[in-house]
Amino acid sequence: MVKRFDKRKFMLLAIEEMRKSVSEPRKDKSNPNVGAVLVSPNGTLIDSAHRGEMRDGDHAEYTLLERKKRSSNVTGHYLFATLEPCAPGARKHPKLGCAERIVNARIKKVWIGIEDPDPTVDRKGIQYLLDSGIEVEMFDEDLQELIIKENRAFLSQAKKRVLGGKTNKLASLTPLEDMISNATLDEFSVDALKHYIIRANLKMNPESKEFKSLLERQQFVQRDSKAKKHRPTGLGILLFGKDPTYRFPQAVFKVEARHGKGEPELHDFADALVLIPDKIEDWLKRTLSSTISRKGFARTTSYSYPTEVLREATMNALVHRDYDIKGAKSYFEINNETITVKSPGLPVAPILLKDFQAFKAPSLSRNPKIMSVFSKMGYVEERGIGMLEMKSLPEKHHLPKPEVSWQAPYLTISFPRNDTFVESIMEPNKLGKLNEEERLGIIFVRDTGEVSKTDYAKRFAFSDKKAQRHLGKFLTLEIVRSKGKGPTTKYVFKKARRQSGQ
Repeated sequence: MVKRFDKRKFMLLAIEEMRKSVSEPRKDKSNPNVGAVLVSPNGTLIDSAHRGEMRDGDHAEYTLLERKKRSSNVTGHYLFATLEPCAPGARKHPKLGCAERIVNARIKKVWIGIEDPDPTVDRKGIQYLLDSGIEVEMFDEDLQELIIKENRAFLSQAKKRVLGGKTNKLASLTPLEDMISNATLDEFSVDALKHYIIRANLKMNPESKEFKSLLERQQFVQRDSKAKKHRPTGLGILLFGKDPTYRFPQAVFKVEARHGKGEPELHDFADALVLIPDKIEDWLKRTLSSTISRKGFARTTSYSYPTEVLREATMNALVHRDYDIKGAKSYFEINNETITVKSPGLPVAPILLKDFQAFKAPSLSRNPKIMSVFSKMGYVEERGIGMLEMKSLPEKHHLPKPEVSWQAPYLTISFPRNDTFVESIMEPNKLGKLNEEERLGIIFVRDTGEVSKTDYAKRFAFSDKKAQRHLGKFLTLEIVRSKGKGPTTKYVFKKARRQSGQ
């Protein structure tokens, strides 16, 4: 266990150091701003460094461990670095990657700001540390945003190198990156390839050498030197295959909709991954009951559950699930009480389940190559798992917060549907005494934990008088209890008696 100390203080120190980074005298490439901080086992600051501090181009970790502390014994120390350390093979021989230097220095634990999207690194540095027995944790999500802001130019160019740069042949995150020896490019779906080209605005012909070269650089196809032909990799089949389930039976997105006591509507999406998002969205719009609004001049459709709320959980099940778990498929289930999305695999290390459950998980992609394609196609905006969207969108629509659970091998995100959720947390004789606004209010109190009159008024844009009237009614009905007195009074939801045995 890491000794307790103020880790956020050292994260902030690393960011301060990052802002001192010295740009290299070159115009063809933007370099990252990186800061690193070394901390002793008892929580004492030892030293810090930034990129280019002592010599142009020197990485922060190299400067800290090799130039400043080379003669010191740093075994068991902790390191805070604002950018993922470069992976083995990312630097020209005989230079070592920073991840290797960290392992050689016998550092105990590393806190990392953001992953490096450059194709020679892209979570391989993190994986190398984990495989070498070093603990890894990511910076707090709000601090990740600061690091991203300071490195916009570098990150933009690095993401472009995913499409056009060299790939790292020495490191692999999954066997799916390997060539399938008995597969041919005929297994690719022309529709899937065209869809990728159009949505990503690549302006290429799917039959052109230029496009095939791009797929090779992205590790979706590889050259078979013996047969003298290109063959798909596992990732290529998943993303663009005519029938990915032929090779990978787990690559199915199963959906089920059950309305009342009727027969469930079942469907399997076993297409190329790049085709599934649009098909699931169409299915959702057909399946979720809707009402037509003719307010004003526009004719709009309002669904019983906003599809945008479900988007991030769906993308998570497509992009960030663990495709190496054989036989485990993704599921999307709708019934009168909940909408549930199940995806195989725990959050990718070093993200913890408890952070995911609290919707405070930092940004990190399990499948960076799949993520890069979906990002380029506009299905996802950032590298990560959409924590803010999954938390904030239900709040925006006055819906109960989603709940996250784990039962091997599935990570489950459940979105309670409004009416049935209120019924599930209320005693029937009290439920009937609340109007629609008050029902939304009690959901807010329950999900927040404890709220003040000011919190309640601000959430719904109510006057203080109206907020107090609602909260007073909740007290009278014994739905909430008060905590404290006067302006600082907090209101806490009381669990219904019928739930006391749960």
